[in-house]
Amino acid sequence: MELNSELVTEAPRPAATVMLLRDGANGLEVFLLKRHGLSDVLGGAYVFPGGKLDASDAQLDADLHLDMPLDALHARLNEPRITPAEAAGLHVAALREAFEESGVLLAHGPDGQAANTTEAAALLKDGLSFNEMLSHMGLRLHTSGVLPWSRWITPQVPSVTRKRFDTRFFVTTVPNLQEAVHDDVETTASAWLPPRLALTQYWAGEIELAPPQIMTLAELSRHPHVASALTVPANRPPPVIQPEPFDAEGTRVITYPGDERHSIKQRIWSGPTRLAYRNKRFEPLDGFESLFA
Repeated sequence: MELNSELVTEAPRPAATVMLLRDGANGLEVFLLKRHGLSDVLGGAYVFPGGKLDASDAQLDADLHLDMPLDALHARLNEPRITPAEAAGLHVAALREAFEESGVLLAHGPDGQAANTTEAAALLKDGLSFNEMLSHMGLRLHTSGVLPWSRWITPQVPSVTRKRFDTRFFVTTVPNLQEAVHDDVETTASAWLPPRLALTQYWAGEIELAPPQIMTLAELSRHPHVASALTVPANRPPPVIQPEPFDAEGTRVITYPGDERHSIKQRIWSGPTRLAYRNKRFEPLDGFESLFA
């Protein structure tokens, strides 16, 4: 993973990403996708399904296609500076990206029946937009099923990309009888992994992870099963995480809330409050086990 030192003056782009969870044989597992190596954003890295907000995401008819009112979706994000329609759009973006990138569609038909993901995918392939597909099939999205987890805002000097994003992280479970798979276009591989195993593979150099994924997986690793993880968004508003990088003796260091160099002194999570760029990746200063301290 190459280090970036360029200043980006444009405002962060609104985006959404979804942590798809399930209970596996050894406890909690999360779905990770490997981005295409030629991608201009985290090419070759393993990420959660997600992408930038589209204008159409906030234009969906809420009465017909959402299972929660706009005001409720607005309240759960805890962002008074955005409108209820924008808050709903971020939920829709999360659900749209989950379907486009993993094939998982959190929606039901007019009679409460599960969405036909094969038909939905075929309609998108035929050229219908996501909103048009929902209308054609009469589907209502399970916005209630994607819970806000955190909000990450890229600093003006991004460390692993040349773009800035204002990304809302959501968490959800995969519906029964649906299978998450990569699309072989934007993503070239995928895996269900316990969070600690994903971090073990990153530490061994088997997969690449960006700092937000490293820190989020470390937080997820503290939960033995899905039900435990879902208590987090149920009991707190999503924290805003604005990493603050600095260079020390030629090494890039990213600090997080609670670090002595960060402007916010209150911790958001256990574990490290900074990562340093070593061996062409970001690592905790005190070694692998400090991710779980």
